[in-house]
Amino acid sequence: MRLPFIILTPACVFLGLASGTRDAESVRIFNVVLMLLAAVSAHISVNAFNEYFDYKSGLDYRTKRTPFSGGSGTLPKRPELANWTLASAVVTFLIVSGLGLYFIIISSLGLLPLGILGLFLIYAYTPWLSHHALLCLIAPGLGFGPVMVMGSSFVLTGAYSWPAFISALVPFFLVSNLLLLNQFPDVDADKSIDRSNYPIVIGRRSSIIIYIGFLALTYLSILAGVGLQQLPVFSLLGLATLLLAIPVGVGSLKYADDPEKLVPYMAGNVVINLATPVLVGIGLLI
Repeated sequence: MRLPFIILTPACVFLGLASGTRDAESVRIFNVVLMLLAAVSAHISVNAFNEYFDYKSGLDYRTKRTPFSGGSGTLPKRPELANWTLASAVVTFLIVSGLGLYFIIISSLGLLPLGILGLFLIYAYTPWLSHHALLCLIAPGLGFGPVMVMGSSFVLTGAYSWPAFISALVPFFLVSNLLLLNQFPDVDADKSIDRSNYPIVIGRRSSIIIYIGFLALTYLSILAGVGLQQLPVFSLLGLATLLLAIPVGVGSLKYADDPEKLVPYMAGNVVINLATPVLVGIGLLI
C-alpha cells in the first residue's frame, strides 16, 4: 500500500474541498469523510496494482530502490503475499467504485466522466499507461488534479467551476513532476520491460526541462487564477514553496545522471507536492 506516500491524498482532497466550500450551500462532514475514504482507497489501489504488476513482470528484481522510487520491495522478499496484494488492489478499487456511485446519486451524473477516468487511471497506469511516455507523464497529475480536486469540489457544489479547475492544475503539474523525477533512478530497469517514459525516451537531462517547465506552470497557474479573479489573493500563499522549488530544480539539473545525489532533491520535490496544495487551500479558505 506504500502508506507513507498516502499523505499526498489528503493534501489534494483538502484543496478540492477548499475550492468547493466557497460555493457550497452546506458541507456535510459525513460526505467529506467518505470523499477522503474514496481518495485514499484509490491511492492504495493504484499502489497495490503497481506492486503486483511490477512483481509479475520481474521488474522488482531489477530495480535499485531509493526512498522515493522502485516500489516497496516487499513481494520479492515475500512472494506469498502476491495474491494478498492483488486482493488489496481489487477490494480498494471496488470501494472507490461504490463510493463513486454514491456520490453520483447524491450529486448528479455530471460526476460520471471524472469517475470513469479515475477508475481507468487506477487500473491502467502500470500495465498500459506506463508504456506510453506522454500518458505516463500526465496520468498521475490527472488522477490527483482534475479527478481528485475537481471531484471533491463537485460533490460539495454539484457543478464544475473555474476555481476548482485552476486549483486542480496545481497538483496536476506537481504530481506529474513527482512521478517524472522518481523515474530517474529506474531508467535501466524500466527499459528492460519495455516501459516508455521521458527519462528513457529523451534522457534524464532533457527530462529536467519538462520538470522545470511543469514547476513553472504550477506557480503560473496560481498567479493566473488570482489575476483572473478566480482565486482569492491569499491563494498566493502557494508561491511560498518557490523557496524550495528553485534549489530543487537547480539540484535536479545538476545531478540528473547521479541517482544517489538526486535523492535529497527527490525528497524536496515531495515536500513541494505536499505543501503547495495545502497552502493554496488555506488561501482559498481565508
